[in-house]
Order: sequence, then structure tokens, then C-alpha cells
Amino acid sequence: MTSRSRATLPGLLALALVLAGCGGDGDDAASPSTSAPASSSAAGGSGTDGDGTGNGGSSGEAPPDSNADGDDSAAPFPANTEPDTGQASADALVSVTDIRIGRHDGFDRVVFETDGTGTPGWDVRYVDAAQSQGSGDDIEVDGDAVLQVTITGVGIPADTGVDEYSGPDRLSSGDAEVVTEVVWDSTFEGTSQAAVGVTAEAPFRVYLLEGPARVVLEVADPG
Repeated sequence: MTSRSRATLPGLLALALVLAGCGGDGDDAASPSTSAPASSSAAGGSGTDGDGTGNGGSSGEAPPDSNADGDDSAAPFPANTEPDTGQASADALVSVTDIRIGRHDGFDRVVFETDGTGTPGWDVRYVDAAQSQGSGDDIEVDGDAVLQVTITGVGIPADTGVDEYSGPDRLSSGDAEVVTEVVWDSTFEGTSQAAVGVTAEAPFRVYLLEGPARVVLEVADPG
């Protein structure tokens, strides 16, 4: 080997090392792009539904707002205090799941929320004394007048597949001005019953809302 060849050999070896190093830099540059999809997937699988609850869409939903229970298209309050009835749908088989009391401009509202199949009916009327279904025993209710509320199209939880309202049996609201108390009675032979105490025998109206199905009772301020 000539002295010229020996002199160029170290230079060739150095060039080879430089080229090898460049190849390694190329692989490292590709690493972030290949790992990016894995990082995105982990973010998507964090267990939240965009609201930070981590409980899923349905279980993370807030309970219904009682202010949203009313219907602006409801018929005007009648001039009398006669009974109000509505028919359940032919396929109705529901359970009462919640009861709410709210105060609104000129009236108090009581909402009986249901779940199950179809839509419930109702019979609401003033009575001299509320009586328990089945036993016929008088129910003590605070107030100077009592509205007996009967929800129809009802079944027992074993038939509806829905847990029934479980209490408290007596409800009141510090905001209410007409409704003094709501007393939950029982479910018996296809109906659920409650007694609503009021300050006076004032006009009332009843109507149905859906999504979920609710029987809405509104009692006007006494004239």
C-alpha cells in the first residue's frame, strides 16, 4: 500500500461514521410522528365525556330543573275548582319516580315525574279529607284545603321495571306560597296517590309533559 493510500484511509473511515450518524438522526426524527397516534388515543380514552365527569353522558347529566317543568302553552287557570282528569295512554305502565314542588309567578307547581311505558293519566280534585288507598284511613295533611291526586296507568316496580319514589312521604317547600304540603300515599291496583295541602280552595290546572313523562299540577294564588 502506498503512503497516499494510507493517508486517505482515516478520512474514509471518518466519512463513514458521519453518514451512519445521519441515518440515526433520521430514525429519531420519525419517532414523535409514530407515537403521536398512541398519545391521541390515550387522551380519548380518559373516561370523560367532554364535561370532565368521567361518568358517561347519561349518568353525568344534571337532574331536571324544576323551572323547566312548566309549559307556556298550558291552558289558562279555570274560573272554578272542578275536578281535572286526563286519560293514560293505552300502553301505559309507569312508576312515579320523583315529586317536586316549586314557586312561580302567581302559582305553585307540583310535579309527579314517571318512568316506564306510555304516558300516565290523572284525576285531581278537592276532597273533604284525603284517604289512603286500600285501607281507607284518613291522611292528615297540613292546609285549609286538600287536593287528592291520583296518577293512573301505573304498575308496581316488578311490572314496570322502574324503581318507585321512595320518600320522603311528606314534602314541603319554603318557597311555596299556596302548597303547604305534599303527602305521598301508595300505589294500589294500577294507581298511585298523593294528597296536596293548600292554603285555600283555589283554581288549579293539570297537564302532561313528556321527556320524561310528568303530570304537572299548578295551583293559582287565591284571589
